[in-house]
Amino acid sequence: MESNKSKILIIGVTGRLGFELAKASLNSSHPTFGLVRDSAFSDTHKSQKLHTLSEAGLTLIKGSLQDEDILLEALKQVDIVICAVSSKQVHEQKILISAIKRAGCIKRFLPSEFGADPDRTQVSDLDHNFYLRKSEIRRIIEAEGIPYTYVCCNLFTSVLLPSLVQPGRKAPPRDEVSIFGDGTAKAIFMNENDVAAFVINTVDDARTLNKVVYMRPRGNVYSMNELVGIWEGKIGRKLKKIYITEDELLKKIRETPYPENMELVFIYSAFVKGDQTNFSIESSGGLEGTQLYPQITYTTVSEFLDTLL
Repeated sequence: MESNKSKILIIGVTGRLGFELAKASLNSSHPTFGLVRDSAFSDTHKSQKLHTLSEAGLTLIKGSLQDEDILLEALKQVDIVICAVSSKQVHEQKILISAIKRAGCIKRFLPSEFGADPDRTQVSDLDHNFYLRKSEIRRIIEAEGIPYTYVCCNLFTSVLLPSLVQPGRKAPPRDEVSIFGDGTAKAIFMNENDVAAFVINTVDDARTLNKVVYMRPRGNVYSMNELVGIWEGKIGRKLKKIYITEDELLKKIRETPYPENMELVFIYSAFVKGDQTNFSIESSGGLEGTQLYPQITYTTVSEFLDTLL
């Protein structure tokens, strides 16, 4: 590997995005390390992922976010830290932040975000602090003066899109479709592989230092009305459209127990409130990141829907 490449520690390499981040980092010739819990080695699926990554050159470090001493030893070996743990573990990054501060050698920290901008969502009374926890981690990072990049890629194509945003379904409809609100609010769907490639490009880029970086490639930003229209074109037939009002969706969210209602909360945020696209990136002080790396080709929504035919 090229000696002048930043050394990257990835936390969460057995997860869907973390695995892709590790592959992208290795493919870009970064010396890459993965912090892995002991329990991962006894899980067949996770151990297979770890074998694949170690064969590709990943250096495995046994440890967890709860052990600050092990974190400190791991941090001393790297320049960049990318955390891709699940939303349930977001608050566990507090110990990691403390270790980063103590280590004093980390040039960039990318916390576990990779969704909608938590500072701009309008669902705080519905989401059981899903976004508040991420905002709190941002404030701690900033208060500690740790160099950061926040990546907002919004929704993954593996979430909601396989059903054409139809709660409870696993495949897109071919007869009737529910449309939330008036169907005009636009959301953004990104492929995990593309997000991983993008993230690795940001780590040594001075333009993304201490910035919120948004992914909005043109072929990935669509309203529900537009998604339905694309799908109708692919299957060669019109669908019966059932419009679900904001009040009806809110009623359903409140009637559905947590965490089963979170899928509806994400739909409400993206497709009714328009939280992913209802602001100007430039005036927000952020960066539209997909313009920074023209060499990356993004899987479009239309291309993903082709795989569902």
